[in-house]
Amino acid sequence: MMSRSKNVKYIKNFEKELAKQEKMFEIVLSEKQREALIQANENNISIITGGPGTGKTTIVRNLIDIYKTKNKKVVLCAPTGRAAKKLSESTGEDAKTIHRLLEIGKIDDDKLANIDADFKPIDADVIVIDEMSMVDIFLMNYLTKAIYLGTKLVLVGDSNQLPSVGAGSVLKDLIESGVVPTVNLDKIFRQAAKSDIIINAHRVNNSEMFVDKKDRQESNNDFFYINESNPDKIIEQIISLSTTRLEKYGEYDFFKDIQVLTPTKKGTLGTKELNKVLQDKINPADEYKKEKKYGDNLFREGDRIMQVKNNYDIFWDRTIDGEYETGMGVFNGEFGKIEKIDNVEKQIKVEFDDGKIAWYMYSELEQLDLAYAITIHKSQGSEFNVVIIALPQASPMLLTKNLLYTGITRAKKLLIVLGNGKVVNYMINNLDSKKRNTGLKYKLINVFA
Repeated sequence: MMSRSKNVKYIKNFEKELAKQEKMFEIVLSEKQREALIQANENNISIITGGPGTGKTTIVRNLIDIYKTKNKKVVLCAPTGRAAKKLSESTGEDAKTIHRLLEIGKIDDDKLANIDADFKPIDADVIVIDEMSMVDIFLMNYLTKAIYLGTKLVLVGDSNQLPSVGAGSVLKDLIESGVVPTVNLDKIFRQAAKSDIIINAHRVNNSEMFVDKKDRQESNNDFFYINESNPDKIIEQIISLSTTRLEKYGEYDFFKDIQVLTPTKKGTLGTKELNKVLQDKINPADEYKKEKKYGDNLFREGDRIMQVKNNYDIFWDRTIDGEYETGMGVFNGEFGKIEKIDNVEKQIKVEFDDGKIAWYMYSELEQLDLAYAITIHKSQGSEFNVVIIALPQASPMLLTKNLLYTGITRAKKLLIVLGNGKVVNYMINNLDSKKRNTGLKYKLINVFA
């Protein structure tokens, strides 16, 4: 219905507005970028997809500016808190999680899929959803229920990344159905082409091995591959890279800049063991740091942690630029640091990366996990200045091309990949990423084609 309703938000002389934007900001849009913007104006629903360095963010910025000059309200959102924060930082505009936008309150995640809920309509002329590959079929269903007919919906994402954790493969199905106008950005811009991270991400996506540095005349020198098979030696490398070894490449602080990624939770190079090792080296025990054992985790003051479950009604407060504010809710994927463990009151104080401070009773600690190392799945939607990827021998279902591609594209400034060359080659050529049986594509074709 959205795609067939009247295009009431259409802007006349749109290409003239584009020309003004290019002149004002001294940029030259590519043909594909221009096509994506025109498509968004001419259709109620459109898709912009492409890998890193292909100009998706530039399109979103131009879209926002053009519609704002026409007094149209543009709302930005993403599936996770970190993805929303990244979108906000890249555009300079406020961005919310989809949950926040829909004002989904305290609902058990396991029951969310079974609730036939009505949502308050979203007050917007244009809604832009970033990181669409992470949106599952249930969240997309709720979102479409909350959109007024005539509101424009622009879906932005990288269809080559991992699919959503929840059911479905929404972005892929929408693209493959052919019923939603789609522009696939495939040109790597000159500045981005200097990045070995971006070049290697595209090579992996094309089932090609990492580029040989000798073949690179112009390079930012931001990617390193260490061919190592011995898990113990890989751990030694991770420790040295996480502590002092990267000093000559920049002033990187582990807690602010560095993230270790791995495909698996289990084994020597899984998150459970890596977190213990890195905790011991980066935040070692001493008489001044209180600790709390909970399940497999030993939480210590100063630890890096991640929220691993949505908690819609936990209270938080923070002060930013002298402004004090309070709110409710901390969501899956948010990172923070343990500031205090209170054994008297039996609670832990956590300060999250965005400044939120929340207290967790000991009975709530299943919501937290150590985050010195996290799985590549958990990293989706996030970016880190420095990423260290450990690639162990693991189950073939974990060693897939889109998993490696997703891990690589998490790095902003520096990427180090450690692992056996045979494992890397296997991943690059392993397209079998757990086939999903979905019906959205066929339903769309039957209704609209």
